[in-house]
Amino acid sequence: MNPLNRGQDKNIQVGIDIGSSQVRCAIVESDLENGAIKLLGLGTRASTGMRKGSLIHIDKTITALDEALKEAELMANVKVERAIIGISGEHIRGINTQGAIAVHKSSTQNIPVEHEISAHDVHRVLELSKAISLPMDRDILHVLPQEYIIDTMGSIKDPVGMSGRRLEARIHLITVATTAAKNVAKCAEELGIEIEALVFQALAASLPTLTQDEKELGVALVDIGAGTTDITVYYEGGIRHSAVIGLGANSITNDIAMMLQINIEEAEQIKLKYASAKAALASTELEFELPAQENEIVRKVSEHELSRYVEARMVELFQMVAREITRADIRERLTFGAVLTGGGALLKNITSLAGEVIQEPVRIGYPKGISGVVDVASSPVYTTVLGLTQWKTREDEFNTGLLPDKPLSQAINKLKKWFKEFF
Repeated sequence: MNPLNRGQDKNIQVGIDIGSSQVRCAIVESDLENGAIKLLGLGTRASTGMRKGSLIHIDKTITALDEALKEAELMANVKVERAIIGISGEHIRGINTQGAIAVHKSSTQNIPVEHEISAHDVHRVLELSKAISLPMDRDILHVLPQEYIIDTMGSIKDPVGMSGRRLEARIHLITVATTAAKNVAKCAEELGIEIEALVFQALAASLPTLTQDEKELGVALVDIGAGTTDITVYYEGGIRHSAVIGLGANSITNDIAMMLQINIEEAEQIKLKYASAKAALASTELEFELPAQENEIVRKVSEHELSRYVEARMVELFQMVAREITRADIRERLTFGAVLTGGGALLKNITSLAGEVIQEPVRIGYPKGISGVVDVASSPVYTTVLGLTQWKTREDEFNTGLLPDKPLSQAINKLKKWFKEFF
């Protein structure tokens, strides 16, 4: 076998999505001049080392990650040295907070002098806004400005260069359990991969699926994974709410396995082939045989009966999604409703059921804007991993670059130091 003859240069971006059922690795090449992105390599491996976004078996996860990396490296002919890692799980929390500072520094004849707002002022107000009391076992993962207010003028996206006496920032914080973040980071570090950033998976999934108009006029991204469902609600270009629901596509598979008394693998295949999110749209006449052991009676089930189990679970999920959307506290309706992505979005008739329960327009989100995707990774299951590859080039869309110190970087640096000392 020929050795990999290309190292990872600055134009090569790598995303790693460590999910509850699959570990995916994507390698892309970015053209910094025109912004074009080309998919070079993609690797996927089944994994049982994660459950509902949390690590339960580190060795199995590392093995699956190593195999997925090697597959992507071989396809791209690139040796991966650093990557953006996605993270999810019920331990993730979203919080809206705000802070304000005085901009004017002096006065003349008792008249306050308005000063031009600098990047330093923005840093100060963001630091003040995120200075909330967190438990010892939690860290800030992302600081995401929603809007700035100068005196009485609101809805400002970039206040630098404007004048005023008082600067207020309204931000959305995404926090994570420190141990969960360190454990995910450790999987990559063990393979010699430098972690450039840890990113909430729903943020990454929004990059190749949502348009700027959708983010401005209101949209909820619903990333249905195997173990969890990640939600982010956008309005006026900012994130108003984020949440993780501990229910995903695996719950449907488990329900089918239990009700039909078959194993998990067989239940997954039946779900993908015959299940419908709406039982009313499934045939009552079309029946299929259930897997049977020797000397067992052959059983048959109609698509309609199967779909009744599926619909009950999906209604529960979308009721929880609808509840999270209302927590965004947006008075106006979401103009673009909800965008479903992730592996769970492949379920038949899912948009029809979601629209009824959420009472918003619903569409499926497919990865866009990356050449080479059409034939290889056009499915919603790849939106997160492809979004991770775009994080560095599009991070400014979330205004996270305004902070001088990246959240969680200190914890990751400690982990790197520990590895160096240990080995």
